[in-house]
Amino acid sequence: MTTIETHATSAAPASAGLSSVAEWITTTDHKRLGRLYLGASALSLVGSLVVAALLAFERVDTATTFLNIGSITQLFSVYRFGLTYMVMLPVVIGVALVVVPLQLGSRSLAFPRLAAAGFWTWLIGAIASVVAIVANGGPNGGNPRFVDLFTLAAALALAGLVLTLVSLATSILTTRTPGMNMKRVPVFSWSVLVMALTSVLALPIVIGLLVLVYVAHKYPSLSELSGNHAVDTWVSFGFTHPTTILFTIPVFGFLAEVVATASKRRLRPRGPVLAASALVGVALLATAIQTPVIIRAGFRSLSGGDKISDLAPYAVVHVLPLLGAFLAVALVLPFVGRAKPSAPLLLGVLAALLGLAGVAASALQHIGDAALIGTTFEEGTWLLLVSSVVVFAMGAVVYWAPKWSGRSLPAVPAMGLGFLTFVGGLLAGVPMLIAGFADQPGAVFPAVEPGVEGVIKFSYSGPSGLWNVLTGVGLSLMLVTTLAFVALTLRAAAKGERAGDDPWDGQTLEWATPSPAPSDNFAALHVITSAEPLLDLKPATTSERSDA
Repeated sequence: MTTIETHATSAAPASAGLSSVAEWITTTDHKRLGRLYLGASALSLVGSLVVAALLAFERVDTATTFLNIGSITQLFSVYRFGLTYMVMLPVVIGVALVVVPLQLGSRSLAFPRLAAAGFWTWLIGAIASVVAIVANGGPNGGNPRFVDLFTLAAALALAGLVLTLVSLATSILTTRTPGMNMKRVPVFSWSVLVMALTSVLALPIVIGLLVLVYVAHKYPSLSELSGNHAVDTWVSFGFTHPTTILFTIPVFGFLAEVVATASKRRLRPRGPVLAASALVGVALLATAIQTPVIIRAGFRSLSGGDKISDLAPYAVVHVLPLLGAFLAVALVLPFVGRAKPSAPLLLGVLAALLGLAGVAASALQHIGDAALIGTTFEEGTWLLLVSSVVVFAMGAVVYWAPKWSGRSLPAVPAMGLGFLTFVGGLLAGVPMLIAGFADQPGAVFPAVEPGVEGVIKFSYSGPSGLWNVLTGVGLSLMLVTTLAFVALTLRAAAKGERAGDDPWDGQTLEWATPSPAPSDNFAALHVITSAEPLLDLKPATTSERSDA
């Protein structure tokens, strides 16, 4: 274990807040790179939510369409790719880039230029992917050149994310401050490590298949993979759960972090909480298998050996991540009752509950007798996971904004917007779960033109219009709250109340440096003796502190 040594500089004055474009483009400062990821993801979230709401309202009246039927495939592709790889994972990476080196007591990221290259690679690939989809390329597109462009651009975007994740994982493994062994790594940083390592193993599988699909489409002699429907057939597992469950792991780490801070106590079940995060990461195995791990329909009629062959992989791929998510929430909830109410605490709890609901729904979907495969139940589960990450991002910005802007966000508006986003996420996801039980057809990427029509033209008993209206309302609410939260954040960064160095009375090292943090984070390295180094230095105001 080593700590990167660089020359520490003092915090930049407030008048230096507006840096030149060149400085931002060439930056390797992890705090700026994190904000670049967050800013680009916020724009992507707005655009993706607009498309998502349009598609939801399109499905209200199955007799008529107000969108061009030829554009439906492209809109679904933007919707899925945008919220998964232009919002979910980049948002988590952005928060982690800002926070993790500070929590480690490090003065820099490991391989900062690699992280910077990862951001620009992701951004270029993401923009090119959207351009390809808009130009009738992408999954099931009608323009062969832009179908090729999408597969390569999507692979490029994912490769950029992998580069940044490698930098993050290496930082946690090698740049910790003296005394910080792996048992003392902050809970949030630990959860980021689990997410980074599992994603680094999972995403190259998706990238490799995208490249293979490109080669097969370019050279149709590989007939099994050729055609513009190959992305849907061979790569769709990378755009749905359980793969997307991996991106929610830091949500549970954030909950434990803010609960410990708000309760002013050491997180006693620390070991089990760390193990719970690791259990959620077992969902990686589903990506490695690349096919759904299910309990077959008619399970009761199967032989004993067949039952075991279904139950064993199902338990590993679905039950263990669900157990991990449940424990990550259940172990820290007793501390919530003793915690001081705050915006990060509220948003952390709400984000974790959405994430837990999404993991549970994923496990239910893969029970064959439930007959949920191929329905909107998958979309509802995915929307719960996406909403979990969005609410988490709001809570993380409220909690750690002083470390990059030196100013605090107003608590009441932030809490209100976060709660409304939580409500929007429930309205977006739960009706799709209900519609899935009613057999409303869904799709990761609609497979063929008749399939596209099937996704927006369907019939079943029950209020189909109601479920899709509620989903559209939920997505629209998320769009409004996202715009309002971005405006609140920008206003607070410019005119908000100045924050102290430790506005939350925190326990980890990011609160031991000035707000905003200087370019090299720390003027001197800290030598720590516990997982809560700042708590060691503060007066023992509770029995929990004095007993530690």
